[in-house]
Amino acid sequence: MPQRTYFLQPQSIRRLFDNIAPTYDLLNHLLSLGSDIRWRKAAVRELRGLEGWILDLATGTGDVAIEIARRDGFRRRVVGLDFSESMIRGAQRKLLRRGLSRAVSLSLGDAVSLPFRDSTFSASVIAFGLRNVLKKEEALAEMVRVVKRGGKVIVLEFTFPRRGMMRRLYPLYFKKILPWVGGLISGDRGAYAYLPESVLHFKLAEDYMEMMRKTGLKEIGCRQLTCGIASIIAGTKESR
Repeated sequence: MPQRTYFLQPQSIRRLFDNIAPTYDLLNHLLSLGSDIRWRKAAVRELRGLEGWILDLATGTGDVAIEIARRDGFRRRVVGLDFSESMIRGAQRKLLRRGLSRAVSLSLGDAVSLPFRDSTFSASVIAFGLRNVLKKEEALAEMVRVVKRGGKVIVLEFTFPRRGMMRRLYPLYFKKILPWVGGLISGDRGAYAYLPESVLHFKLAEDYMEMMRKTGLKEIGCRQLTCGIASIIAGTKESR
């Protein structure tokens, strides 16, 4: 029986993202029909009222970090952290082009062992990255640890539509069309077979909400996007 790609080890997932980094942005926009841009903007709006330092975990090529830095002038500073060196290099190039290198600091690091002190950030955000972490609860606990009391933890992730035509079309698109198009453009069909499989393996917003409750977060809420294809799940660290 062939090995299921979902159960790749961290080093294999890192190589996967290193390989697809050159076409990552193009395929994100193409395969989501541009919806990924709106989804990230919606996640960043969850930071309303928060200033100071924000952590963008699994920053990839830096789209969320850039959106955070561009909003509200420069009242926020961002640290973007990722475990893929190729992704970080892509983020660096984008920051230079946009003149945002002073507003965003980039770092290589592991989601389950963040290199920051307790209560460093006003919020921590992870967009389309938590499903790629094998020890998800440990990563969420780290996101909570580094956030100040009263700060927010925000997860933007793919989820499974519950009803309507989208529920029927979603598996077909993710299992057949996405791997074919992604593999054709990136040259790595295996990567674009792994990505949808990781979504379908861990697909409900309620699963993420329950993990966030276990970390001690309060006021956890969920907002569905585009008929439930993606969801924003946000919680607050206790203020006492």
